[in-house]
Amino acid sequence: MRGDYIAVDWGTTNRRAYAVDDSGRVTERFADEKGLLAVPREGFAAAAEDIRERLGDRPMLLAGMVGSNRGWREAPYVPCPAGLDQLAEALLWVEPERTAIVPGVCQSGAAGADVMRGEEVQILGAHAAGLLPADILVCHPGTHAKWILLRGGRLEAFRTMMTGEMFSLLSKHSILSEQLKGEVAADAGFRDGARQGLAGADLLATLFGIRARYLLGESQGSAASFASGLLIGSDVRAGLALARGGPVALVGRPDLAALYAAALAEAGLDSIRVDGAEAFLAGIHALKELI
Repeated sequence: MRGDYIAVDWGTTNRRAYAVDDSGRVTERFADEKGLLAVPREGFAAAAEDIRERLGDRPMLLAGMVGSNRGWREAPYVPCPAGLDQLAEALLWVEPERTAIVPGVCQSGAAGADVMRGEEVQILGAHAAGLLPADILVCHPGTHAKWILLRGGRLEAFRTMMTGEMFSLLSKHSILSEQLKGEVAADAGFRDGARQGLAGADLLATLFGIRARYLLGESQGSAASFASGLLIGSDVRAGLALARGGPVALVGRPDLAALYAAALAEAGLDSIRVDGAEAFLAGIHALKELI
């Protein structure tokens, strides 16, 4: 694949598309809400052509949930350990030399069953661009946060936490919903929750304590920040089990990375932050160079 191309990060609820020149420079971009949930199975070909109508008729590399069993075509997972070479070899060509889907990564057996789609492009892309060293523990915050052990520039092992989804469920559908309506910030309440989560607090009981303090009129500051800190602190404690020592890389949305950086600071650890969009583009460009 030579010349200009299109890179698409196609998720469950959103898609982000970029027109990129042969050197890796973005010349045009757009984002919309035409994620998997908004496109019927038979509608992906037309949705892909819609991208080309907006960004030009050029080869296209797609990554993310578009390659899942609910997406356009299912791209089989590549097992860990995996690097860019393995992803490039396993590209699923929907249209030969024109449209390809990047496979996800999986692990099984004693390491525990786990899967990812999309995060692998960002992590390996960040390393390929020189933004991360070859050996480091990486956290990708999100609805399903990923903790990834990068060794020799390859994904060696990883672990998924349903942290973001749990907070969403609690804030929208639980008995705590009224208390969790506020904005989340890395404030004193967040740091208190993070410390408790890092210390191994009983998660279920501590969450109910938010409701109890409200009913008893006890001051608790921002309940939303405390609950987020508690969940993220618990997330960080479990994620650090993959590796200890040295800084942790945070790759993804800057706002979420800031919260995880605050929790890591409570654990006495420094962090390296890499913007997820920049990492994604670096990963797709590195894959394009291998095709």
